[in-house]
Amino acid sequence: MTDWFLTLKILTNYTTTMKLIITLVFFISAFSFSQNDYSISDTNPYGLPNPEAPEQIKDFEGLIGKCNCKSVTRKQDQTWAEPVDMTWEWKYIMNGMAVQDETIKADGKHSGSIRQFIADSSKWYVHYYSSNLPSTSLPTWEGEKKDNGNIVLYRDQKAPNGMEGFYRLTFYDISDLGYKWVGEWVDKTEKVVFPTWKIDCKKNTNNDSDIGVIKKNTLAFSKAYMDGDINALVNMYTEDGKIFPNNRKIMSGKNDLSSYWTIPEGVDVLYHKVTPDEIHIENDTAYDYGYYEGKTLTKDKKEVSWQGKYLIVWKKVNDDWKIYLDIWNNVAK
Repeated sequence: MTDWFLTLKILTNYTTTMKLIITLVFFISAFSFSQNDYSISDTNPYGLPNPEAPEQIKDFEGLIGKCNCKSVTRKQDQTWAEPVDMTWEWKYIMNGMAVQDETIKADGKHSGSIRQFIADSSKWYVHYYSSNLPSTSLPTWEGEKKDNGNIVLYRDQKAPNGMEGFYRLTFYDISDLGYKWVGEWVDKTEKVVFPTWKIDCKKNTNNDSDIGVIKKNTLAFSKAYMDGDINALVNMYTEDGKIFPNNRKIMSGKNDLSSYWTIPEGVDVLYHKVTPDEIHIENDTAYDYGYYEGKTLTKDKKEVSWQGKYLIVWKKVNDDWKIYLDIWNNVAK
């Protein structure tokens, strides 16, 4: 009797311990996953900005992705060398809390930077590294995004004649199509300017995968909404597409959708963006969920910002992806 009771007690303790271990493993796994929601994934191959990061994390938003670039440097005789082909790739790292970029030139040489925004100083700090010039201490630039949309960074550097000044890096002409970059020496007043390096980058948009098509259609939806092109927007739905607006019955068909999405006279949609958290495809059907945000100019000229979450079911139609079910609701700021 005593042996049987001892065996039962051991088994009970073992079972309890195993349950605790399984629970802990599940908790740790779930915690680890939740702590990496903004890392690189199949849906977001360049990661996502973490909403807990300083809002300036989005300063480099227009550069995220991969570009094909032409790089030109100034030679010793002060003439410009022939352009060199290179790629420039940008992504969010550290679970969306920082930005990393990497360049790969046609000769195989690599370089890049780790970029963090330090809120206490209200500046970006950029640490540069290169396979061509390895160093025990990484050179650092600091700077910010200007009101004109340019990103400008500085590092103290004297001219060959000993004059005090900076080496200034500027990203400009940033758009969905690409961006330009220039490195130049400037004096302390920034009136003397001597460019030594120029790069012109074009976005790599050749993504014909199913996920790529869905992402392009998502961007096109936002553009059509901001442009007030309701016909283009409604044509992104299937013939029997349905929407599920807040506090409204289900609306279906082109006429209902056109009526709902038509922007009231005197109202402008200033901004609209959709950020997928996940896109999952099963044969000719896909689901896509995440967050949206936007800004409206009302009839009385007031700007109203809004945001929310959404879930979309897509259907593949003749090699294109169209929205079949579309449901969303607001999220309080």
